[in-house]
Amino acid sequence: MKLIIANRGEIAVRVIRACREMGINTVAVYSTADRGSLHAKMADESVCIGPPPSAQSYLVQNNLIQAAVKTGCDAIHPGVGFLSENSGFARAVSEAGLTFIGPDWRVIELLGDKVAARREAQKAGLPVTPGTEDAVNGIAEAEKAVEKLGLPVIIKAAAGGGGKGMRIVRAKGEIAENLSLAIKEAEANFADGRVFIERYVENPRHIELQVLADGTGAAKGVAVLGERDCSVQRNRQKLIEESPSPAVPDAMRKTMLEGAIKLFSGLKYRGAGTIEFLMDGNEFYFMEVNARVQVEHPVSEMVSGVDIVREQITVCADGKFNFEPSAVRLSGWAIECRINALTPGRINALAVPGGPGVRFDSFLYEGAAIPPYYDSLIAKLIVHDNTRALALARMNRALQELVIGGVKTNAEEQRLIINHPVFQAGKFSTSFIEEFVDT
Repeated sequence: MKLIIANRGEIAVRVIRACREMGINTVAVYSTADRGSLHAKMADESVCIGPPPSAQSYLVQNNLIQAAVKTGCDAIHPGVGFLSENSGFARAVSEAGLTFIGPDWRVIELLGDKVAARREAQKAGLPVTPGTEDAVNGIAEAEKAVEKLGLPVIIKAAAGGGGKGMRIVRAKGEIAENLSLAIKEAEANFADGRVFIERYVENPRHIELQVLADGTGAAKGVAVLGERDCSVQRNRQKLIEESPSPAVPDAMRKTMLEGAIKLFSGLKYRGAGTIEFLMDGNEFYFMEVNARVQVEHPVSEMVSGVDIVREQITVCADGKFNFEPSAVRLSGWAIECRINALTPGRINALAVPGGPGVRFDSFLYEGAAIPPYYDSLIAKLIVHDNTRALALARMNRALQELVIGGVKTNAEEQRLIINHPVFQAGKFSTSFIEEFVDT
């Protein structure tokens, strides 16, 4: 088997490492700005697909598929971001006779429609945030929905994600302007101006479940590798993730798990996916499904012992796992800190933390360029230990050891966060950064 990775950076390196262990030859794609990137160096072959802007390289579907065909690949791994949840790309890959390492394009299309995804979640018995059943059509419908739901509400793009096309409304006089802005943002980012309205949940926890499914539709073919707490965010971008969550009670965890199994088996979902929830006190609500592997998947690997990327490739290519879903046992506590570059530049010094239970996923090396064109994530520092307190101490030590020279990073801020009394107590919500860090 030969596989091309339609992505860059840390996730491309992660996929290449899994493929090497599986005996799979890899092809990397890179823009001219990434010519010297680690993923291009590590792969068995590398192909340049265009200039630095993503719209002219990593997002050009035909170039990616042609690169796969010309290099004799059997499969395409989309990584995260870029085209990983693009149903049109997944369909084009299949029509080119290649295996898409992800769900069937029809499933991606369904889950990409947030209104349709809400309906599927309800069928599986999962609670959804009170909101409109369909996309709203005009100001009159929006005002009627707000009257029924009560304020505050959030307007969301039906085809959206990543915090784009979302507007919070706290007063009736704000409805028209925010509806117009949300529609424009949705059209600009997703070429789909449909929006729907939900009651806005103030200061929730952001909880997600890691799922692997074999596509058969059988409940026994769905593995849930525990939950992750992703509540520490800035501008809806995650900074720290941990598994398990310090806030989810056992009864809620069981209900979430049962609903996830029913949803993914009902969809005949294949591969890795994440189901996301908002937790509000003793209640939780379905938010969305990310039909791909997530940036934060390592914390689930650490507590479950399952190589998620390997299993994702195996099940999409061969239709079976290397493990028994019912035999998975979760152990200990894992925490991930995302290390972001705050400036572009070139790495001139690098000291990577080590020791028991420490993992460092990145594309960094001394001399590596950090271009200004892409996501700021340059590394992920992950630790595992028997308890949350021990894992926090280990993360603090690992962050102290980390040295990245040549660019400014958020590593020191991550130390401030994990040592903050509110975070240490596990009592935080999605407003933690605004309340305790950015003040």
